[in-house]
Amino acid sequence: MKGGVIAIDGPSASGKSTTARAVAESLGFAHLDSGALYRGVTLVALREAARRGRAHESPLAVVGPETILRAAEDRGLMLQPDGAGFAAYLEGEPVDTEIRGPRVTGCVSAVSAVPVVREWINSRLRAMVRAGRDVVVDGRDIGTVVFPDADLKVFLTASPAARAGRRITQRGVDADAARLEAEAAALAARDHADSSRVVAPLRPAEDAVLLDTTTLAFAEQVRRIVDLARPVFGRN
Repeated sequence: MKGGVIAIDGPSASGKSTTARAVAESLGFAHLDSGALYRGVTLVALREAARRGRAHESPLAVVGPETILRAAEDRGLMLQPDGAGFAAYLEGEPVDTEIRGPRVTGCVSAVSAVPVVREWINSRLRAMVRAGRDVVVDGRDIGTVVFPDADLKVFLTASPAARAGRRITQRGVDADAARLEAEAAALAARDHADSSRVVAPLRPAEDAVLLDTTTLAFAEQVRRIVDLARPVFGRN
C-alpha cells in the first residue's frame, strides 16, 4: 500500500527540514529528510578518502561513485525511524551530528550531483513510501523527480539575507555584517551549483505552491502548509 507524500523543496537555508518536521508532527506523518542520505553518502566518501590517506582532497577525486555506494551498503548507511522522523545511521552508529558538520556540508553538493548517487538514494526514498508510510519529504528535486506524483508540493524560498541570517543563527553566533555577507555568498554559490546541474536541477515543480518565508514567522509557515494539506488528505 503506497503512502501519502507531501513534497517540500527549496534552496539551502530556506527552512525545508525544520518546516517539514513540524508539518509532519502536526499531521501525524513521518518526516523523511532526503538530504540526510546525501550527507550520509558524502560522509562515506570522506571516510573512504581518509582510509586512502587522502582526507584533504575532494573525495570524488579519490574514490569513484560506485565504490562509494558499495561502501555505503557494506557499512549499513540507512535511515532508521526516530520519533516523528528518521535518523541517519552508519556502521550501526547514529551520525546525524557528523553529517551536519562543515566538511560534509562543503562536499555534499558535488556528491549529490552524481547521477548514480541520486538514483541510489531515490530508490530508497521511494521504497519507504511503498511500505505504506505517510511522509513529508524535503529536498531539492522531490516534487520534480523523486515524487512527481506527490499529493501536495510546496516550494519554499526566502531572500538571501533572510536565509543567511537563519543559517548563522543556527550556529549560535551573532549575525554581523561580515558573517552575513560571507554566508550569503556561500549560499549563492550553492544555489548556482544546484540550479545549474544537468541532473535534477533545483526548480519548483509546475504544480507546486510557492511559499516565500522571508517575512513569515516559523509557526505561520508551518500553519499555511498544514492548511493546504488537510483537505488533500481528508483531514479537518
